[in-house]
Amino acid sequence: MRAVTRQARRTLVRPAKHGLGVRCMGTESSSRNGIPLPTSPSKRYTAVTHPEDATKVSPAVKELLDRSSAYILPVYARPPIVLAKGKGAYVWDAEGRQYLDFSAGIAVNALGHGDEGVVEVMRTTASTLLHTSNVYHHEYAGKLAELLITLTQAEGGLGWAPGSAHPPKDGTSGAKVFFANSGTEANEGALKVARKVGKDRWAKATGKAWDDPSCDKVEIVCFERGFHGRSMGALSVTSNPKYQKPFLPLIPGVKVGQLNDAGALEGLVGEKTCAVIVEPIQGEGGINTADVEWLRALRKRCDEVGAVLIYDEIQCGLYRTGKLWAHSSVPADAHPDIVTTAKPLANGYPIGAVLLRDAIAETMTAGTHGTTFGGSPLACALGYHVLSRLSDQAFVDHVKDTSEYLEERLSLLTKWFPNILEEEVRGCGLIRGLGFKDASHPGRVVDMARERGVLLLTAGKNAVRLVPSLNIGAGEVGQAMDVVESCLSLLEAA
Repeated sequence: MRAVTRQARRTLVRPAKHGLGVRCMGTESSSRNGIPLPTSPSKRYTAVTHPEDATKVSPAVKELLDRSSAYILPVYARPPIVLAKGKGAYVWDAEGRQYLDFSAGIAVNALGHGDEGVVEVMRTTASTLLHTSNVYHHEYAGKLAELLITLTQAEGGLGWAPGSAHPPKDGTSGAKVFFANSGTEANEGALKVARKVGKDRWAKATGKAWDDPSCDKVEIVCFERGFHGRSMGALSVTSNPKYQKPFLPLIPGVKVGQLNDAGALEGLVGEKTCAVIVEPIQGEGGINTADVEWLRALRKRCDEVGAVLIYDEIQCGLYRTGKLWAHSSVPADAHPDIVTTAKPLANGYPIGAVLLRDAIAETMTAGTHGTTFGGSPLACALGYHVLSRLSDQAFVDHVKDTSEYLEERLSLLTKWFPNILEEEVRGCGLIRGLGFKDASHPGRVVDMARERGVLLLTAGKNAVRLVPSLNIGAGEVGQAMDVVESCLSLLEAA
């Protein structure tokens, strides 16, 4: 039996504090992995165990909160707790209370907190060569870029079917990588490249110079509920009025479509379109999945008009779905020209990356884009270490097994609480969303879960988002689901 089952069975004989607990020992059904499933919702966590009264915190915590209030720009709405340390799937606050982190720093900490391997790479690399700028070569950027591209070829993505290979020939591997510092920066870079490609293609089609003022192949298409970042370019393609309105006007020439609306593509993506950007699974917008046939139609329309197709896999990529990319399992004729990634790549150390097919990358020459900190020795050494571990087959199998158990537990919720939850669980793998019929409930459930020692996130207007560390165990899944069940039971009884 696989590791996730072994871990779950070990958890079953422990006290209830760490997961599936005593309650499950007498259940009548089992998951596909042989893990016992509950037959009724847990109500063990109805009482608040982690109260959040800002007037009753310790003097030390009050000092920390007051300092933040005095000196930090107040753009975050945060509860009155101060996290002090983390290990594995758990974090502790400054008052010593333990929380199960089922948000992973917003889908970032793929290997959890305090990972010894990550710590050792950070220590040895930082003590050897921390920063060089991109004026000079260093050994780690090339190694990480090679790993990203060869894994994409082997597992599928960016135009390659699974099992592909493209040994370097004449100085190229079939794709290139640009390293940035964040997902937002990766998306900004992708949009810049696509804009330049659009001008090049317009110039070739018209016989005019690429910088001719009459060039109109500059429009960008994005989709409702997408999220691509907070800087001006990325914000311009994040069509949420909550984020955009205070900063209008944004960059012009952006058109907004509906995810999975194939009939609108011809009018949406036209000859003036230089770029189309989409998340295969929308994260911040509510865990909404793009249909495979719609992605194929989108790819086809981009080819017809010469638009660059960008997949933002910053939240859904790097094995969160159980595959390298969310698009790894779709046909190659639905693949993008560019993929952006960031969040889990260095397990919390800032890094972003843009992967480009050679036909797109060839437009970029020395000086057309750059960064001071992006692709530093430390960021790339950590990225190489993390990605090497995430891509290990035993690790991927663990992600798939844990995902199956999480899916089964979430599916029980939709049956037990039909008056509260939507019928279908959103997403796949370890990027999941619970849709609520009352849009006020997700925020309440997140608050209630935190007051019972589990950290969750909202997504979009009506969903709770579950994006735990990728090495999360079945025991932790059981604990998180027990808490969510207790919270939903309280909502139902209210």
